[in-house]
Amino acid sequence: MILCDTGPLVAVLNRNDPQHARCAAVLRTLPAAPLLTTVPCLVEAMYLLRRVGGAEGQSRLWQMRQEGKLVIYLHTDAELDMIEARMRQYKDVPMDFADASLVVAAESLGLREIFTLDNHFYAYRVSTGEAFIVYPRLGE
Repeated sequence: MILCDTGPLVAVLNRNDPQHARCAAVLRTLPAAPLLTTVPCLVEAMYLLRRVGGAEGQSRLWQMRQEGKLVIYLHTDAELDMIEARMRQYKDVPMDFADASLVVAAESLGLREIFTLDNHFYAYRVSTGEAFIVYPRLGE
């Protein structure tokens, strides 16, 4: 599975998004496995899709989940503490709640690949010090 941030979810589902073509092209190159996102990213995507596409935009996101193309990761209480710790660690980058939730999910599941438009993921590291493999790559 590949982690998925808010930006690509919104871009793929909103044809008017400036990043739509880029994200749709990258999505076609990723393994067929479902994308994995977190509840904070889901909330952000729902909010943004509602603003740009109304309930129809949100419905397309629900449909991705129902079709098994998107899995939602639910954090434990201990992981919520880890999210807070990552936000403090990266406060100067900065790291928001959604980004921290993805980093902690990566740590918990042993994932390193992420579909994101957020360049902060080039700076973030998991607890072992490993870097993320970011899609789309710079220049794509």
